[in-house]
Amino acid sequence: MKLDFIKNTKKGIVAGVIARVIALFFPFLNRTLFLMLLGPKYLGLNGLFASILGVLSLAELGFGTAIICSMYKPIADDDRELVCAYLNFYRTIYRWIGTAIFLIGLCLMPFLRQLVHGNLPPDVDLHILYLLHLINTSVSYFLFAYRGVIINAHQRPDVTTNIGTLISLMQYLAVFAVLALTRNYYLYVVTTIFFTVARNLLIMRASKRLFPEIAPRGELAKDRRRKVVTDVKAIFMHKIGTVISYSIDNVLLSAFIGLEAVATYGNYYYVYTAVAGIPSIVYASMTGGFGNKIHTETREENFQLLMRVYRMVGLVIIWCAGVMLALYQPFIKVWMGHRYATLALHFLTPALLVLYFYVNQSRQVLLTLKSAAGLWKEDQWKPVVGGAIKLGAGLSMIAWLPPEYKLDGVILSSLIGYILVQIPWESHVMFTKFFDRQQAKVYWRSQARFALLALGVCVVTWAGANAIPPGGMGTVILKGAVAAAISGTLLGVLFRRDLPILLEKMCGRR
Repeated sequence: MKLDFIKNTKKGIVAGVIARVIALFFPFLNRTLFLMLLGPKYLGLNGLFASILGVLSLAELGFGTAIICSMYKPIADDDRELVCAYLNFYRTIYRWIGTAIFLIGLCLMPFLRQLVHGNLPPDVDLHILYLLHLINTSVSYFLFAYRGVIINAHQRPDVTTNIGTLISLMQYLAVFAVLALTRNYYLYVVTTIFFTVARNLLIMRASKRLFPEIAPRGELAKDRRRKVVTDVKAIFMHKIGTVISYSIDNVLLSAFIGLEAVATYGNYYYVYTAVAGIPSIVYASMTGGFGNKIHTETREENFQLLMRVYRMVGLVIIWCAGVMLALYQPFIKVWMGHRYATLALHFLTPALLVLYFYVNQSRQVLLTLKSAAGLWKEDQWKPVVGGAIKLGAGLSMIAWLPPEYKLDGVILSSLIGYILVQIPWESHVMFTKFFDRQQAKVYWRSQARFALLALGVCVVTWAGANAIPPGGMGTVILKGAVAAAISGTLLGVLFRRDLPILLEKMCGRR
């Protein structure tokens, strides 16, 4: 069965944009109300439980990703019985994972008090609250969350995203009401559990409605189970490497510069993640479609699709980079004030973060196709080696650079890890195991052209926006409008001939 790549991608993008807006606004509002109505100690408990249970959730290991990729071929072959066997296997694994998370979580309860420095709020029981959070984390594994893989494997992430968006919106409104009317933290957590259960039930209902013939039944052959476990091991290495890589920055800043540097970097990185969420919507929407096309089309057709998608996403990345460079420093100064940006008042910090954004995002289309192809084992040590190089470079930068540039050195160490290790390694895997060396030359020539184009667009956009004198938030908004117009106009002019053709191929004639 061949999936409608364009139609499903557009649905995923629309759903992802709506979800992204809610994910940016409502958590910020929730955090603000939490502080106002309950106080910082309750917020600290919430953060502590989230951190502990986030680590426990690593027990999932990556089974969901491995199962989804294993389903791509049977879906392409319309082998429903094999899909049902994979779903049955996944349901069993999920129940074991949920049991493990719950039991390990219970074993941690005697040590909770040692993790909290100082006094607790007088009206809470630490262990009861933790148990409620633990139930909220593990309940999905015992319900119907596993059925979401069927929807995502058929490139319909818009369905699960829309369910998540609806539940999140209703949950935030409900907990806002609970906080405002009762200021009771127990009711807050119980309300969250209720909506977790509701989300699972809606996912189950949607999967049965869309794919009524698919149900967990049948036994998965031993060799297929072994293949899933092998993939899971490799995916887990990637997950651990990613956690290590992203955790190094704050550890280095905290240990060698101080908590003020951690807070400053956190402000900049919050903006980075908010902007990076824009192209990530596209990647998430295309993964299932890539997986289907790998098994229904030729390698050459897949390469042509890769290049078309890369050109489309590349334009978005360049536009985002131009606006980021123009707005980064003015926005940080207005948002947080000069006293929160004393370590990053020079232009190098936002410039390096924009470069980091471009380098990281420019590899994501290839990584999305690589994930859909199930090529994890071939570079499973890549994130670990990249993290080690990044750590060594970060320590060297902190030792050699003057105090006002140490934060920039930490950001630069991330770029070194990507450029020297991760990008060459993952590209080598794709162009030796999936594509060929001739296609690699075409890909890298396109990368080089887009990098030069990005540099030119960013410089012109920054110069145009910088011509506006500094001011308050109104000035920042004006700068943003000017930057968006300049970068958008430049890209429209430069791609005036092939952009309509590219849009027609990707989005259809309408």
